[in-house]
Amino acid sequence: MKKKLYFANPYGFSKQTKKLLYEFINIFNKLNIEVYEPFERTKNIIKKENEWAYDLARSNFHDLKECDGIFAIVNGTPPDEGVMIELGIAIALKKEIFLFRDDFRNCSDNNQYPLNLMLFIGLPRDNWEKYFFESLEEIKSNKKGFVEWAKKPN
Repeated sequence: MKKKLYFANPYGFSKQTKKLLYEFINIFNKLNIEVYEPFERTKNIIKKENEWAYDLARSNFHDLKECDGIFAIVNGTPPDEGVMIELGIAIALKKEIFLFRDDFRNCSDNNQYPLNLMLFIGLPRDNWEKYFFESLEEIKSNKKGFVEWAKKPN
Protein backbone atom coordinates (compact mmCIF):
# COMPACT_ATOMS: atom_id res chain seq x y z
CA MET A 1 0.00 0.00 0.00
CA LYS A 2 1.32 3.43 -0.96
CA LYS A 3 2.37 5.88 1.71
CA LYS A 4 0.33 9.08 1.74
CA LEU A 5 2.39 12.24 2.11
CA TYR A 6 1.07 15.72 2.80
CA PHE A 7 3.36 18.18 1.02
CA ALA A 8 3.22 21.43 3.03
CA ASN A 9 4.75 24.21 0.99
CA PRO A 10 4.37 27.86 -0.02
CA TYR A 11 5.34 27.17 -3.66
CA GLY A 12 1.80 27.34 -5.01
CA PHE A 13 1.68 31.09 -4.38
CA SER A 14 4.25 31.88 -7.08
CA LYS A 15 4.48 30.97 -10.74
CA GLN A 16 8.27 30.74 -10.53
CA THR A 17 8.43 28.45 -7.52
CA LYS A 18 5.73 26.18 -8.94
CA LYS A 19 8.54 24.65 -11.00
CA LEU A 20 10.18 23.54 -7.76
CA LEU A 21 6.88 22.16 -6.56
CA TYR A 22 6.81 19.74 -9.48
CA GLU A 23 10.43 18.68 -8.90
CA PHE A 24 9.53 17.53 -5.40
CA ILE A 25 6.32 15.86 -6.56
CA ASN A 26 8.23 13.97 -9.28
CA ILE A 27 10.67 12.63 -6.67
CA PHE A 28 7.79 11.52 -4.45
CA ASN A 29 5.95 9.92 -7.38
CA LYS A 30 9.07 7.95 -8.37
CA LEU A 31 9.09 6.58 -4.83
CA ASN A 32 5.48 5.43 -5.31
CA ILE A 33 4.19 7.90 -2.72
CA GLU A 34 0.67 9.29 -2.99
CA VAL A 35 1.17 13.06 -2.72
CA TYR A 36 -1.43 15.28 -1.09
CA GLU A 37 -0.40 18.70 -2.42
CA PRO A 38 -2.74 21.31 -0.92
CA PHE A 39 -2.76 23.82 -3.79
CA GLU A 40 -3.74 21.18 -6.32
CA ARG A 41 -6.24 19.46 -4.02
CA THR A 42 -8.10 22.66 -3.12
CA LYS A 43 -8.13 24.53 -6.42
CA ASN A 44 -11.84 23.80 -6.87
CA ILE A 45 -12.60 25.32 -3.44
CA ILE A 46 -10.82 28.59 -4.24
CA LYS A 47 -13.03 29.04 -7.31
CA LYS A 48 -16.04 29.57 -5.03
CA GLU A 49 -16.99 33.23 -4.75
CA ASN A 50 -17.64 33.53 -1.02
CA GLU A 51 -16.71 31.75 2.17
CA TRP A 52 -14.11 29.48 0.60
CA ALA A 53 -11.42 29.98 3.27
CA TYR A 54 -13.02 27.80 5.96
CA ASP A 55 -13.71 25.00 3.46
CA LEU A 56 -10.12 25.15 2.27
CA ALA A 57 -8.76 24.94 5.84
CA ARG A 58 -11.06 21.98 6.64
CA SER A 59 -9.96 20.21 3.47
CA ASN A 60 -6.27 20.62 4.35
CA PHE A 61 -6.92 19.45 7.92
CA HIS A 62 -8.76 16.37 6.62
CA ASP A 63 -5.88 15.59 4.25
CA LEU A 64 -3.36 15.91 7.09
CA LYS A 65 -5.35 13.39 9.13
CA GLU A 66 -5.45 10.96 6.19
CA CYS A 67 -1.73 11.06 5.45
CA ASP A 68 1.03 8.92 6.93
CA GLY A 69 3.48 11.80 7.05
CA ILE A 70 4.22 15.40 6.14
CA PHE A 71 7.06 16.81 4.09
CA ALA A 72 7.34 20.54 4.77
CA ILE A 73 9.28 23.27 2.98
CA VAL A 74 10.51 25.51 5.79
CA ASN A 75 12.43 28.21 3.92
CA GLY A 76 12.13 31.83 4.94
CA THR A 77 12.80 33.77 8.10
CA PRO A 78 10.36 32.94 9.51
CA PRO A 79 9.04 30.10 7.35
CA ASP A 80 5.56 30.35 5.83
CA GLU A 81 2.96 30.62 8.60
CA GLY A 82 0.54 28.18 6.92
CA VAL A 83 3.26 25.54 6.68
CA MET A 84 4.09 26.10 10.35
CA ILE A 85 0.45 25.55 11.34
CA GLU A 86 0.29 22.40 9.21
CA LEU A 87 3.41 21.16 10.98
CA GLY A 88 1.86 21.89 14.36
CA ILE A 89 -1.18 19.85 13.42
CA ALA A 90 1.04 17.02 12.14
CA ILE A 91 2.99 17.02 15.41
CA ALA A 92 -0.26 16.85 17.39
CA LEU A 93 -1.48 13.99 15.18
CA LYS A 94 1.86 12.19 15.65
CA LYS A 95 2.57 12.02 11.92
CA GLU A 96 6.00 11.23 10.50
CA ILE A 97 7.66 14.59 9.79
CA PHE A 98 10.28 15.54 7.20
CA LEU A 99 11.64 19.07 6.88
CA PHE A 100 13.34 20.72 3.90
CA ARG A 101 15.34 23.93 4.19
CA ASP A 102 17.90 25.10 1.66
CA ASP A 103 17.71 28.69 2.92
CA PHE A 104 21.10 29.66 4.37
CA ARG A 105 19.76 32.40 6.66
CA ASN A 106 19.72 31.78 10.39
CA CYS A 107 16.21 31.07 11.63
CA SER A 108 16.84 29.87 15.15
CA ASP A 109 17.55 31.20 18.60
CA ASN A 110 19.96 28.40 19.49
CA ASN A 111 22.88 26.51 17.97
CA GLN A 112 21.38 23.05 18.31
CA TYR A 113 18.59 23.36 15.72
CA PRO A 114 18.36 25.28 12.42
CA LEU A 115 14.72 26.32 13.02
CA ASN A 116 12.41 27.13 15.89
CA LEU A 117 13.01 24.44 18.49
CA MET A 118 9.29 23.62 18.78
CA LEU A 119 9.36 22.03 15.30
CA PHE A 120 11.81 19.45 16.56
CA ILE A 121 9.43 18.05 19.14
CA GLY A 122 7.92 16.12 16.22
CA LEU A 123 11.27 14.55 15.35
CA PRO A 124 13.37 12.09 17.34
CA ARG A 125 15.58 13.77 19.93
CA ASP A 126 18.61 11.85 18.73
CA ASN A 127 19.32 11.65 15.02
CA TRP A 128 16.77 14.34 14.04
CA GLU A 129 19.08 15.18 11.12
CA LYS A 130 17.78 12.04 9.39
CA TYR A 131 14.48 13.91 8.88
CA PHE A 132 15.99 17.24 7.79
CA PHE A 133 16.97 17.84 4.15
CA GLU A 134 18.92 20.67 2.53
CA SER A 135 18.87 19.56 -1.13
CA LEU A 136 16.82 17.54 -3.59
CA GLU A 137 19.78 15.21 -3.95
CA GLU A 138 19.62 14.33 -0.25
CA ILE A 139 16.05 13.15 -0.72
CA LYS A 140 16.87 11.05 -3.78
CA SER A 141 20.08 9.52 -2.38
CA ASN A 142 18.37 7.86 0.61
CA LYS A 143 21.29 8.78 2.85
CA LYS A 144 18.76 9.85 5.44
CA GLY A 145 16.13 7.14 5.13
CA PHE A 146 13.26 8.92 3.33
CA VAL A 147 13.18 6.21 0.65
CA GLU A 148 13.09 3.53 3.34
CA TRP A 149 10.15 5.26 5.01
CA ALA A 150 8.31 5.41 1.67
CA LYS A 151 8.77 1.68 1.11
CA LYS A 152 8.03 0.59 4.68
CA PRO A 153 4.56 -0.98 4.99
CA ASN A 154 1.93 1.00 6.90
